[in-house]
Amino acid sequence: MKRSTIAAAAADRVLVSDGGWGTYLQELGLIPGECPELWNLKHPERVLEVASAYVAAGADMIQTNSFGGSRCKLAMYDLADQTAAINRAAAAISRQAAGQSLWVVGSVGPTGKILLLGDTDEAQLSDAFRQQIEALAEGGADAVCVETMSALDEASLAIATARRHSSLEVIATFTFAATKDENEYRTMMGVSPAEAARAALEAGAHIIGSNCGNGFAGMIEIVRQMRREAGPGVPILVHGNAGLPRMENGREVFPETPAMMSAHLPALVEAGANIIGGCCGATPEHVRAIRQALQTMQR
Repeated sequence: MKRSTIAAAAADRVLVSDGGWGTYLQELGLIPGECPELWNLKHPERVLEVASAYVAAGADMIQTNSFGGSRCKLAMYDLADQTAAINRAAAAISRQAAGQSLWVVGSVGPTGKILLLGDTDEAQLSDAFRQQIEALAEGGADAVCVETMSALDEASLAIATARRHSSLEVIATFTFAATKDENEYRTMMGVSPAEAARAALEAGAHIIGSNCGNGFAGMIEIVRQMRREAGPGVPILVHGNAGLPRMENGREVFPETPAMMSAHLPALVEAGANIIGGCCGATPEHVRAIRQALQTMQR
C-alpha cells in the first residue's frame, strides 16, 4: 500500500518519478497540432501504455496525461465542455497502471492566460483550476503537480485553489533558463529559484521543484538555490530533460543517454533533491537508469 503522503516517503529515501509524456505520446503517433489530452478518451490504451512503461521502469509515482487539461487550454480545440471527462479519464488511466502501491500525480500546466495582461481575472482562473483538479481527484489522483510554471501569480493561484478545493497533496514546479550571469536562472517572467520556492510554499505547496528547460546538469544549481530558501524539511522534485534539445534532420532530438543522465544523480542528491524523474526526451530507459543509480548510491 502507499505511504501516507509523497512528502513523508521522500523524507526517508529519494523517490523516483516518471519521465516525459509528450515526447513519448509523439512516438506512439500523436501528431503536431493534435490535442494530447483527448487521447485519454480516444486512445486510452496508448496513454495506458505510457503509464505502464514508467511503472515497469521502477517509478514510485506517475503523472497523468492532463498537462493542458484546463478548460482554458482545451477551448483551443473546442473541447472545453469535455474538461471534466478528460481529466477524470487521465487520472483513472494512470491509476490503472499504478495500482494501489504507487502514487498518481495529476499534471496541471499553465493555462496560457496572463493575469497581468488582463487575459482573465483571478476568479475565472481559479475556477478553471478548480474544475480540473476536482476531476483529477475524482479519477483517482493522490496529488497534483502544478508544473512548468513561469508566473508567480498563476502558480500561487493554482496551488491555493488545489488546497482549498481538494485534499490532494500539492507539488509545484517552475521552469528556469540560465541567464548570461554565472549560476543565475530565471523563468520567462523573471522569477528566480529562490523566489519561486518562497511563493510556492507561502501559497501552500507541500513539495516544490523544477521541471523542463534543463537537463540534470543545469538542475543542480537550481535545486541548490531552492534548498537554501526552503530549508531542510521541504521535499524538492526535479523532472529534467534528457539534455537540451537540438534539431537533426528537421526533428527535435534530446541527446542524453540514460547513462549520461543518471551520472548526475549524486550531485543532484547532494544539492538537495528528494524526488527525481525526467521530462522531455526522458524515456522509461532513462527512468530505469535513475532507479538503478539510486539503488547503487543507497547500498
